[in-house]
Amino acid sequence: MLLVIYLIAITTEAMSGALAAGRRNMDIFGVAVIAFVTALGGGTIRDVVLGNYPIGWTQHPEYVYLVVLAGLATILLARFMHHMKSIFLMLDAMGLVAFSLIGCNVALQLEYPVVVIIMAGMITGICGGILRDVLCNQLPVIFCRELYASVSLFVCILFLAMRSLGVDADLNTLLCFVLGFGFRMLALRFSWKLPTFSYQQRWD
Repeated sequence: MLLVIYLIAITTEAMSGALAAGRRNMDIFGVAVIAFVTALGGGTIRDVVLGNYPIGWTQHPEYVYLVVLAGLATILLARFMHHMKSIFLMLDAMGLVAFSLIGCNVALQLEYPVVVIIMAGMITGICGGILRDVLCNQLPVIFCRELYASVSLFVCILFLAMRSLGVDADLNTLLCFVLGFGFRMLALRFSWKLPTFSYQQRWD
């Protein structure tokens, strides 16, 4: 199940990267690069941080073909994307949860401590979007809009908590996926946000 969701997720993230590149008037090469970084950047950073080699996509070049083609296809589909906003947001929420769970599982297999497992899940879930926004010269949206990184954190903690209680691995994954997805969709529906910090005082 996670593999299917993962493939959907990287495709969706690649398309979001391509749209971000389009808003910055990038050429086709730029679109392909941003699509690749958005879709596979989080997993790449996770593997580098954890010392998990070889990096995942280097062993599955079909993932590279998929995300680059999805990014380029977005150029043709861009005029219709606003009609698919709801579906796009749902797929993105599924991807966030799937990436987070995959990151946790990778760190678990490498026998890292709990805090590292949680960070690995979050890195996988959110860093692709951060890289996309940084390369497109804008403030990462996950830090200033509806709950996003917080959903990843929730999923990672819930996954480890139920695992410590001896919940079956497949049931654990399913429950985390459903609850994490529901949490993200509720955050979108009701515009839930964390408190913001604004500091404008000059020191000079």
